[in-house]
Formats: sequence, structure tokens, C-alpha cells
Amino acid sequence: MDTSKVLSGKDTAVAVYASFKNRLDILSKRGIIPGLCVILVGDDPASQIYVKTKSKKLQSLGLRSKNIYLNNDVSQNELIQTINGLNQDSNYHGILVQMPLPSHIDSQLIINSIDSTKDVDGFHPENVGWLSIGEPRFIPCTPKGIMKIFKHYNIELIGKDIVVIGRSNIVGRPMSVLVSSNGEWSNGTCTICHSRTKNLEQYTRNADVVISAIGKPNYLKADMIKKGSIIIDVGINRVEAENDKGYKIIGDVDYNSVIDKVSFITPVPGGVGPMTIAMLVENTIEAAEQNIP
Repeated sequence: MDTSKVLSGKDTAVAVYASFKNRLDILSKRGIIPGLCVILVGDDPASQIYVKTKSKKLQSLGLRSKNIYLNNDVSQNELIQTINGLNQDSNYHGILVQMPLPSHIDSQLIINSIDSTKDVDGFHPENVGWLSIGEPRFIPCTPKGIMKIFKHYNIELIGKDIVVIGRSNIVGRPMSVLVSSNGEWSNGTCTICHSRTKNLEQYTRNADVVISAIGKPNYLKADMIKKGSIIIDVGINRVEAENDKGYKIIGDVDYNSVIDKVSFITPVPGGVGPMTIAMLVENTIEAAEQNIP
């Protein structure tokens, strides 16, 4: 594997965590320990692992971490009451409700119930609005992590043609805002493609940067991109494999197909994933900083 082309989220995350020390020291001198509470509804194994990983990282940095586990049949009212309690709890600067939620619960209503100053996911309509006008309070973790990777590897986006595949509120839409905003490491020209886009290859073949967040394993292949392009693979797809787990994690991009054609690429795993957790930690620290008297 040509490691000179790899944009490592693991390496970027190490640098990012090191940068937190001074900020945490300043907060500590004021008696403030950043705290995050994660609410998990149901017993999805993947979500449980993800929540435990977040908690472990927070604790390793000396941050306050709490996980609340609720049954799959919890009522919407009870979940909102739990959130309301955390909204009033000054020990927790960040609140995160793990998605997806059971079908009987209105996810947007739950997001709206979180105090916007504690919405470290950046999904509350108020925070979406601040991001859209270029004055973000909290930037959604995955897009923010991707921007940090660009910065870490000194990749300028100014004037570049960027295609984002996927239009979710979690990745695609905020990503398009960030890469096209008027700021350092931004100023690209962005096109959002999605399931209704005709002739997707027409867009990706002309793109300097392709950011794929569609959840289709090995979808993006060499004949769909131009030589020298930069590929950011946000996909986390579980596929069957003959190993102890019975599965493996692969991205949206057919890595082996494109590696000889790209200038840079994020691997899966080890690319965007580690940065998502790093940015959740940073957003929690930012939430605590915003509470300094």
C-alpha cells in the first residue's frame, strides 16, 4: 500500500488531542471539568460499542463522562424528561442522543429538546442556522473532522471543484457549507450529489475532491474519478467476511481500484472515524469554554 497517499485520521487525531492540553489546563484552573452525557436508547451492539469508545476517550483525557441507557420501548415523553434534566445539570456541558432512535420516537423533536448550547452534535436547528451564516457555535463532528484532516495535511481547498455525495444533515449538507465557506482552508466550489442525481459520474470525474457519504460499499471506483483527485471516504459499511467476527468494515470507495489514480485518500477504517470522536471531544471542550464566567 502506498502510504504517502493516505490521509490518516488516527495521526490527525493524535495531533488534535495534544492540542487540547492547554485548553483543559485553563478550564481546570477555573474549576471546570468538561462533561458529556450520552443517551442510548435500545441495545444495538454497534451503538453500544461506539458509546463505550466515546466514554473511554473522554475519561482518558480527564473529562467527565456519563452514559444513560434506556429501553427500546421508552416513551418519547420519558426521553424528553431525561434530556430536560440534563439541560439543567451544570456538570454536563454536552448532551448527545445516539442515533438512530426507535421508530415511535420523533428524532427531530428529540434534537430540538436538547439545549442548543449543549448540542455538541451540532444538529439543533439553531446551531444549523449559525453554521449556515458562517458563525458556527458547534460544527457537526464528522464534517469538522474532515476539515481538520485537510488542515493537518496542508490541503488547500481554495478554487477546487468539490463533489459531496450524500445530502444528510449529519454529513452532506454541513460538509457542503464548510468547504464552500469564506474562510481559511475553505473557499471551494461545491456540488451536492444524491440518489436522484443523474449521471453522477459526470460530476465525480470532474471533481478535484470527492467526499462520499452514501453508505454503499465499494461504490466509487477508478473510472468514476479523475487522476490526481483527493478522495474522502465517510462510508462505514459492514460486509460479510471470513474472519472471527464474520464481517469487516469497508468504505464507500473501492480503495484498491482508486489508489493508483488518487493523490490522497482517507482509509476505512482509520480515516474519518477517529476524527469524529476527536471532534466530539473538542465540541464538549468548546461547550465548557462557552460557560466560563
